[in-house]
Parts: sequence; structure tokens; C-alpha cells
Amino acid sequence: MQDFITMSNRELHRAEIIQKLIDKRLLELEAAEQLGLSVHQVRRLKKAYKTDGAKALISKKRNKPGNRKYPDAVKELALAYIRENYSDFKPTFACEKLSKNHGLTVSHETLRKWMIEAEIWIPRSKRLTRAYQPRNRRECFGELIQIDGSPHDWFEGRAPKCTLLVYIDDATGKLMECQFVQSESTFTYFDSTRRYLETHGKPVAFYSDQHSVFRINKKGALGGDGVTQFGRALNDLNIDIICANTPQAKGRVERVNRTLQDRLIKEMRLKNISNIEQGNEFLLQFITVFNDKFSKNPVNLKNMHRDMLEHENLNEIFSWQEERSLSKNLTLQYNKILYMIEDTLDNRQLAKNKVTVFDYYDGTIKIKHNNKELPYRIFDKIQKIDQGEIVSNKRLGAVLNYIKQKQDEKDEVRSASAPSKQHLGEMNTAVIKQKSKAQNRIFQE
Repeated sequence: MQDFITMSNRELHRAEIIQKLIDKRLLELEAAEQLGLSVHQVRRLKKAYKTDGAKALISKKRNKPGNRKYPDAVKELALAYIRENYSDFKPTFACEKLSKNHGLTVSHETLRKWMIEAEIWIPRSKRLTRAYQPRNRRECFGELIQIDGSPHDWFEGRAPKCTLLVYIDDATGKLMECQFVQSESTFTYFDSTRRYLETHGKPVAFYSDQHSVFRINKKGALGGDGVTQFGRALNDLNIDIICANTPQAKGRVERVNRTLQDRLIKEMRLKNISNIEQGNEFLLQFITVFNDKFSKNPVNLKNMHRDMLEHENLNEIFSWQEERSLSKNLTLQYNKILYMIEDTLDNRQLAKNKVTVFDYYDGTIKIKHNNKELPYRIFDKIQKIDQGEIVSNKRLGAVLNYIKQKQDEKDEVRSASAPSKQHLGEMNTAVIKQKSKAQNRIFQE
């Protein structure tokens, strides 16, 4: 009966080289170079191979405990402490407590392995995954519209990365509205939703994720009514907004995003579309073709969209609205700009009263009290200084220029609570700060 031995690839390679050495097909120096060993080691292996055969090349450490292995007593003691005091602790945290409270120091990875073997800890790869059971589509067209923004390299490097806003009907799977925008913001959703309503009417509800446009995510937020600007606008239109608890819950729009990232990108590549404007023009015909191919008939043929009411002014509703208190001097601040209401007898009665600032999509600002527009003048705190108007003295001008740049670096940012104006081409706060820092470095050099 022959004995079988198990060898690793490395050991098999060694046996091959040593056999060639014995057959005098290799020199000792050549064998040493191929094995990465010294000539002395090669001679030792050659001698052992001649005496005991291939098993002489097998590591002597095989099937033996490592030199750094913890004694079994330490393992049993650690597991006893964990079962008694830390049965619901994660391995890293349990390792810290063993060291701090019991003076028992082991590697947290070793402890993790012990806990897995003892079935105290279940690794993530072996846990039962949560089951996301499918739900039936809504029965009627316009009953539920899923909305989402999909940031992606839609133009494959031919244009900067942007976001596609997608509106899809839950009952039919129809693409109702799509628009390329620079990023997800309140005003971009205002614009897309307005286009949707003007084309299709008012649905029963929108179904979205928990993006800050749709939901106030800050825990323990103080002040305000707990409703976002988008939520306030939909409330004015008598449309509900529902936020999904998980991405899987709004799987229809998530899946269509994945399809669009395949088909839409390739269609635009074939037509050499390379910017947002061209992309939005192409979307009109793409949506028609897409719906003809993929949409389904609803269970109930009733259309749940409602017509717009006469008093529903979309220009007013889809504006950023914030309340402010007029000072006794008939002034208020918004986005670091001081607004001075025209001093008239009627307006003086509004001192200390609440007014509403309307910030429109095109950047227009209106101030109203009880739906009556108030004329105003502005004083912008963030103004550029014309050095020619400061002083003609060269040395003093350089000093003032340095001071101005330092002030720009510190103050040239609008309020974080004001709406983003990237859709109007304005830079965001981070970009302004970076430019200010770069200008300051250039001046110092």
C-alpha cells in the first residue's frame, strides 16, 4: 500500500528543481537562484530529498499549532467572560472590555474568530438578509408618481457629470417627466414638477427617497414648521409627498434609472449629444419611444390626475418662501442682503410685523405682506470694492487690496439656509471659498 502525501505548489516546485539538480540538469547556483535560497540551503534540501524523498521538502510546521497561538485556557476564559457579561457585544468592543475590565489582552480579530466558532457572533456574510417582498402596482394612472434623481456621467466625459430627474408612474411604468440638471436642489425639482403639472395635471401623491429636498432629516431640529419648501409647495397644491423608508421600496424608479443609464447613454452617444441642453431636447422623443416599448396598461383605466385650479399660481407656489420680521426702520435681512422697504405712511404700520420673502426660480426677489407686494431698495453686504475709487496711493491701495481679499475669503458666502442658485450659474459656497484662497495665495507670492 502506497503512502499519499499532500504538497503545496511551492513544495512541488522545490521538488522539481531539486530533481533537476540531482539529474545534473542544473547547477547548485542556478537552483539556488530559482528557489530564492542560498547554496547551503539547496545542498541541505538535496541531501534530505535523496534520503527521505519528496516528504523531506514538506514544511515541518504543517498540522502543528503556531508559535503565537494562545493557550486553550486563555480562549476558554475569554469566552466565559463574554458569555457572562458581553454576549451582545461586537468583537472589537468586547475585546476592549476584556482588556480594560479583566486584564485579558487578545487581538480583536482572534477574538472575532473565537466568537464565531463558539456561535456567539454571526459574521455579516452568514446573516439572513432582509426579504424585500414585491408589492402590486397601484391600480390607477396618476395615483402614485415615483420621483428620484440619478447622478451619473450621462455624457461619458463629453460634458461634466450631472443628474437626471426622473418621474415615473407606478401603475403603468410610464416616464412622465425627465430633465437633466446640474444637481438635485429645491429649485430644480420645482422646475421639473412645474413642467409635470402643466403637462399632465396634479397626481394624488409623489413617492420619493429621504433627500433633504423632500424631508427634514436633521434630528431634533428646532424652529420652523418641519416642512421643506418642496413639501410646502405640494401642500399648497393639495398633493401628498410620501418618503420611502428604503431604496428597495421605490424599486420601480431605481430600476428604470439603471435602464436609462444603459439605453439613454448609448442613444446619446450615437447622436453625439454632448451637453445638458441637447440632452433635454432629446429626452422629449426618447420618452415617447421608451413608453411605447416598456409601459403597461393600468388595472383601472381611471386617470387620477386633477386639473389645476384658477387660484393656483405655479410661479408663486414654486418659489422659495421665508418669513422675516420688519425692524422699526422697515428693514429685513435675507441671504446676507439688507432690504429696505419704502418709507410710506402705510408701510410704517408694518414695523415689527411679519412679511414673506419670495425667491423665484429666475433669481427675482419679492417681499409681500398679506399678498400685497412691498417696494424696496437693497444694500448688499457682499460688494466688490473698486480699487480705483479707494485711493490713488499705490502702497495704500495694495494694503487695502490685501484686506479686501481676506474679507472676501471670510465673508463672501451667502447664507447656507438660502436656496441653491446653481441652476442660474452661480457657484456654490465651497467653490467661492476655494477661489478666494487661491487669490490670496497669488497675492502673497
